[in-house]
Amino acid sequence: MREYLLCIVAAAAVTYLLTPMVRKLAIKAGAMAEVRDRDVHDEPIPRWGGLAMFAGVLVGFLLASQLPLMSSVFEQSRQPLALIVGSAIIVLLGLADDRWGFTAPTKFAGQCLAAAAMALLGVQMIWLPIGGTLVLDPLTSILLTVLIVVLCVNAVNFIDGLDGLAAGMVGIAAVALFAYSYLLAVVNDIDRATLATLICALLAGVCIGFLPHNINPAKIFMGDTGSMLIGFLLAASMITLVGRVEPGSLQGSVKLPLLLPLILPAAVIAVPLLDVLLAIVRRARAGRSPFAPDKQHLHHRLLELGHSQRRAVALMWGWSATVAFSAVSLAFAPWWVTVILFVTGLTVVLVALLRGRGDGVSKRTADPNNGPTELSTVPQDNELRK
Repeated sequence: MREYLLCIVAAAAVTYLLTPMVRKLAIKAGAMAEVRDRDVHDEPIPRWGGLAMFAGVLVGFLLASQLPLMSSVFEQSRQPLALIVGSAIIVLLGLADDRWGFTAPTKFAGQCLAAAAMALLGVQMIWLPIGGTLVLDPLTSILLTVLIVVLCVNAVNFIDGLDGLAAGMVGIAAVALFAYSYLLAVVNDIDRATLATLICALLAGVCIGFLPHNINPAKIFMGDTGSMLIGFLLAASMITLVGRVEPGSLQGSVKLPLLLPLILPAAVIAVPLLDVLLAIVRRARAGRSPFAPDKQHLHHRLLELGHSQRRAVALMWGWSATVAFSAVSLAFAPWWVTVILFVTGLTVVLVALLRGRGDGVSKRTADPNNGPTELSTVPQDNELRK
């Protein structure tokens, strides 16, 4: 556990310290989120925050490779290399998109390329816990891996519409997956040094390190560089987590339904996944492209109810944490503990939702550089803000 905590701290520290430098680089390069009529920010905000997050991941991997326990992860397979190559492709795609802007099909093709590269190098879904253990043929394994990665990347990308929202939700998801993966190893007395747990640790670290710069009012946006990167890493953690232990090898002491390795990752990102599905259905019914921006995401609706940006983000974090940690408790605790945890979290979120309405209406904050600025409750397009 100490080595994982060290990796988390290192990833967070590197991300936090490099973000101001990346901000200056983005300004110099012109990678800016310009002000649009429907945006909340009243001045151009630099993007490319994901570049600092990628640096945090790389440093975290480098550190882990030198630690006594974690070094075995790098000696046993080339999966870490596969993850780095795929991440590098997704970051390069994001950097170019944040600077010059790509069409949706171009971004989709780049996402598929990054996912395929990772799968071909060794990080892929090789079996499913269906009918015992369903071993996938090589082509199906690669295609399923690409599908999961693209879905997860776009789920995070779609939810990245308010300051700190995506980083916070993915950070919560990473912590929950880290807890599940580590506890799974402890309870079943298996190797605790795994790529799945390390990915979750580093993902949590970079999100923690980036959040201080991204909480409203944001000094920098992660852009597609960051949202696609953390979505990619989240998908990779899910894939490696599902494949690390076969259901039949688990001890009976673990309250682990056969499909929970698949259900848990889906539950952890339930909110952004639901948002993606609703957006696709909504846009398809309107005869629009699934990638076309609109103002009907879940976080937009919270703003329309009168919540401030920070409260809307906190509500989304609260709901995500409730679902994620309830799912984790389902694996290792009696069912009634899970019920109590879920009901308690849901009650807190609902009370905050009802009591906080109207907080965002006509509320103004002082900007030290530009004087008072209004925190409008008019929702904004994710694609425009990033």
